Amino acid sequence: MTRRSCAIYATGFVSAHLLIVGIALVVAQVFQTMIHSRLKKEITLTEKSQVFESWKNPPPPVYMEYYFFNVTNPEMFMAGGKASVKQIGPYTYRLVLIFSIAIMNELNSYSFFLRTLVSMYINSLGVEMFMTRTVHEVLWGFKDPLLTKVHSLKPEVDEYFGLMWKKNGTHEGEFVFHTGEQNYLDYGKIDTWNGLREMSWWSSNQSNMINGTDGAVFHPLINRNELLYIFAADLCRSIHLAYVEDVDVKGIQAYRFAPPNDVLMSPKNNPTNAGFCVPAGDCLGTGVLKVSVCREGAPIVVSFPHFYQADPAYINAIDGLNPNKEEHETYLDLQPTTGVPIRACKRAQLNIILKRVKGFPKTKNITETIFPIMFVNETATIDDESAGQMRSLLLIVTLVSNFPVLIVGLGIILLLVFLVLFCRNRQKKNEVKRIDFTEAFHSFATAKDDTAYTPVSDKTDESSETPASQPMKNGSYIAMSPVEAQKC
Repeated sequence: MTRRSCAIYATGFVSAHLLIVGIALVVAQVFQTMIHSRLKKEITLTEKSQVFESWKNPPPPVYMEYYFFNVTNPEMFMAGGKASVKQIGPYTYRLVLIFSIAIMNELNSYSFFLRTLVSMYINSLGVEMFMTRTVHEVLWGFKDPLLTKVHSLKPEVDEYFGLMWKKNGTHEGEFVFHTGEQNYLDYGKIDTWNGLREMSWWSSNQSNMINGTDGAVFHPLINRNELLYIFAADLCRSIHLAYVEDVDVKGIQAYRFAPPNDVLMSPKNNPTNAGFCVPAGDCLGTGVLKVSVCREGAPIVVSFPHFYQADPAYINAIDGLNPNKEEHETYLDLQPTTGVPIRACKRAQLNIILKRVKGFPKTKNITETIFPIMFVNETATIDDESAGQMRSLLLIVTLVSNFPVLIVGLGIILLLVFLVLFCRNRQKKNEVKRIDFTEAFHSFATAKDDTAYTPVSDKTDESSETPASQPMKNGSYIAMSPVEAQKC
C-alpha cells in the first residue's frame, strides 16, 4: 500500500471517529451540562462578599433625571376648569407646583372647626393653592409657612417640605439575600427586608409577600417564558416583569423584560390586585398605586410617567400629557446566560390625590383627580470596559458549549476530504490500467504484423536429418522421432 493510500484511509479513519465522538457529545450535552453546572455553582463566602460589594458600589454609572409638571393655568383650574401642565426639566427651570392642597389632604382627617381655623390662617398669610419654587427647593426641601403653623399645632408634622427631604445619603433598607446554594433559581432573591419576610400594610397575604430580587441581580440561564419578580421598596410592593424582545447592548445580546399591563391593573380586571386597595375595597383605577399606606405625609400615588398604561380617565383629566412606550416604559435588559443586568431604565411618577376639603372654600370648585407632580428617569448602562470583559466571557462560554458541534463539523470536513481523495485515487488507478492495456494491445498487434510464416512441406525426406551442408531456411521445423508405445 502506497503512502498516498495510507494517508487517504487515515483521513477516513479520523473523520469517522470525530463524527462518532462529536455526535455522542452533542446527544449527551456534556459540555452544556458542564457550563450550566459551573454557572449554577454555589457562591462561597468570599465570592458572596465580593458580589455584595459590587451591589453596594456598582461600576456602571447611574443617572437620575427629574422632570416636573408646571401648571400653566392655575386660576382656571381653581375655578373648576381642566388643569393644563407642561413638562419641564431636568434641574433647569422654576415651576408652579401644588403643595397646599397636599397639606389640606393631610388635614382632611381633622375636625371641621380646626380646618376652618387653618383656612382663615392661610388667608391671613396670603398663601395660595399654587406657589412658585425652584427645582432645588422642591427636591431638597424648604420651610413652608403653612407647615410651620401646622407644626406648632401638631409637632410630629415636619415644617419642611421636599420630595427628597431627609433622603439624601439614605438607602432603601437592610436586605438579606439568598446565595443560591440549594437552588440556583433562588440566587439573589430577598430573604428579609428590614428584618421582615412579609409586609403588613396591604389588605391581603399575597400582596404583602416580598418576592424576587432587588433588581440588581438575577439567577443565570434566564429564559424568555419566565416571569421575573422584583421587590420595589419605593413602591412598598413586589412586581413582576415579562419578556418583551431581544435587544443588543454594546454588542451583547440581551432579553428585555418590562412590567406588563396587569401589574397596576384595576382589581375589576385583575382580581389579584385587590389586596393593594387600602382600606379593603377602596381601589383606584388602572395604572396607579396609592403608597401613602407605607409613606408618611401627603396621599402620594405612584404611576408610570404621563400615566403610561393607566386608565384614559387620568390622562384626559389634564391637558399636556402624552404617554408613550419609548419615553415612559420601565425595563431591564438582562444577559440571559449570566443573569446580569446590562442596561436598566426605571421611570416612576409621583402624583397626589386632589379632593375638595370641607372648611377650605378655595377647593370647592376644583376637579377631583390624581394630579401629576414630577417623574424620575433613572438609567444605568454597562460601561465599555465591563462590556468588553462580558463579550470575552460569553465568547468562551459559546465556544466551550459548542465544542461538540465543532468536532462534528471537523469530522464532516474530513469525511468530504476523504471521499474526494478516495474517488480521485480510484480514478487514477483506472486510468493507469487503461494505459497498460492499450500498450499491451499495441505491442501484440505490432508483433503480429512483423512475424513471417513458412509453410511446412508435406513431402517425406530421405533422411530424417538435415544435411549439414544444406543451409537452414526460414520457417518452422518439426522434428519427429519414433517412440515406443506406452501400455496402460
